[in-house]
Amino acid sequence: MTTTLSSLAVFDAREAEANLYMRTFARQPLTLVRGEGVRVWDDTGREYLDFLAGVAVNALGHCAPVIVEAVTRQVSTLIHTSNIYRTVPQLQLAKLLIDHSCMDRIFYANSGAEANECAIKLARKWGKLNRNGAFEVITALGSFHGRTLATLAATGNRHYQEAFDPMPEGFRHVPFNDLEAMTSAIGPNTAAIMLEPVLGEGGIYPATQEYLHGVRKLCDDHGILLILDEVQSGIGRTGHLWGYEAYGIEPDVMTLAKGLGGGLPIGACLSKEHASVFTPGDHGSTYSGSPLVCAASLAVVSYILENDVLAHVRSMTAHLVAGLEAIKAEGDSGISEIRASGLWMGIEFGEERAAAILDACREDGLLVNRTSTRTIRIAPPLIVSQDECDRFLDIFGRACVSAH
Repeated sequence: MTTTLSSLAVFDAREAEANLYMRTFARQPLTLVRGEGVRVWDDTGREYLDFLAGVAVNALGHCAPVIVEAVTRQVSTLIHTSNIYRTVPQLQLAKLLIDHSCMDRIFYANSGAEANECAIKLARKWGKLNRNGAFEVITALGSFHGRTLATLAATGNRHYQEAFDPMPEGFRHVPFNDLEAMTSAIGPNTAAIMLEPVLGEGGIYPATQEYLHGVRKLCDDHGILLILDEVQSGIGRTGHLWGYEAYGIEPDVMTLAKGLGGGLPIGACLSKEHASVFTPGDHGSTYSGSPLVCAASLAVVSYILENDVLAHVRSMTAHLVAGLEAIKAEGDSGISEIRASGLWMGIEFGEERAAAILDACREDGLLVNRTSTRTIRIAPPLIVSQDECDRFLDIFGRACVSAH
């Protein structure tokens, strides 16, 4: 039987996936067909409040008008050229990101994993040139840096690694927020320390001020690079444009993705001048920095900067935390801890109830996510309204009680 677009439209989505797709995702039982702002609709027409935003990707919500306009304009002008040639959107975005960060240089990627892969390669070459061939990168237990082999090896979680052993060498993992352990791990082969300012997949655990300041000092004292993986924490998610701004320190290298494209696939590896050691041929990517995705990203970042979105994020964060604390105080919610870093929260339960709460939320029209059997993660669009936050609190509060 020949498959056509019209026949695909009437496929049973679950059956089609079972027959066609590699078994890489444990899907929720939904087929989404449309989105607008903080809402999505499934193939039955049911509406949901989306408090996951494509895992912190849809920074301005679904189908944000500024993104739609930018993409529509660019797609009829120039879509792809490769990096053999310069394009205007690529350079405009580079200038905007560099002007509003502590960085000097940029390389575009297509995802967070690719951005981190670039940072690891940059650190290795820097170590060869500046630290007697040092090549090791120290990361944190509980971290997540991607699913390529190198970024998987950098990830501090054996659960993701075991099926693909042996892991590439050159990575050491130490407990997060443990400065003594980090100090002990540094040796003559250390080229860089690579950290998330907030452990995202680990359950939304922010670094302490003391820890990140201490790590910055360790890097300075030992002459090694500090790489901050801001794939999730960047682009306003924490209430600051960059996660590092909350700590008053500056990394040598920073990686971005997720919210950077507002739904389109783009990543970036930025560095200070002293860490920018690549020469032509060292690294590359066919699709990276295409005019299309750079135009979308330029619209996202410009909107955040020009519309006081960061202040709005901080305001909605305070409102949500207060509401969640009120739910916790009621006593029958089962919530044991609320961890917030802007509109990016981990809600911990004393018992293994996260799956039941996720299901109860979905059945009541709310989409959230879980990072463990005890932790629910929320990461709504940065433009979420107070009314939408109140609707979330209402549904989530009911779900906590019903799953108790």
